[in-house]
Amino acid sequence: MAYGFLFSFRGEGPARAVLKVSGVAILAVIAFATGGPWLLWAALLASAIGDAFLAGKPERWLLPGMAAFFLAHVFYVILFWQMGQGSAGGWPVQIAQAVLVLGGAAYIFWLSPSLGQMRVPVIAYGAVILMMGAAALDLPISNWLVALGALMFIASDALLANELFRRPPDAPARKLPSIALWFLYFFGQAAITLGVIGWPA
Repeated sequence: MAYGFLFSFRGEGPARAVLKVSGVAILAVIAFATGGPWLLWAALLASAIGDAFLAGKPERWLLPGMAAFFLAHVFYVILFWQMGQGSAGGWPVQIAQAVLVLGGAAYIFWLSPSLGQMRVPVIAYGAVILMMGAAALDLPISNWLVALGALMFIASDALLANELFRRPPDAPARKLPSIALWFLYFFGQAAITLGVIGWPA
């Protein structure tokens, strides 16, 4: 809460970096301490590392930050595939997956003129996060919290991409988008964590 309302739209600094990293790091500790699957806490740990990179200057640390989050999504994809074995969502799920993937592809295509040298990394990252979302949508209905968290995570990244690539590089962070981005991201990760570990029972 402190990071979202007080620091998310401010420049770099040690307090901002510590708060940003601590949010998802705490979720990783919860996942580990409650006996959650290793893929869950590994994804959260990779995300916390990505947060640490993105707490610095984007022009310097964006690519390693994206690499850390790419790895987190790979862990999530494998985890959701394991959780969704035997799922029988049928055509409603397939339609939702198609809407997600086609909508995401259209968004990346819309961003592409602004991506420059980041085009290939963004396309690769977009592919894995859409795969993660599609896998989450195919989970049994009892895992609705996980699917909701995955969609919130995707929404936060879409908002972040708009702020990074559709605005001038030297433009200051905007307050409301920064707050919205953080809460979509953090509570999306929290929803995934709580949904996987089965809380509330």
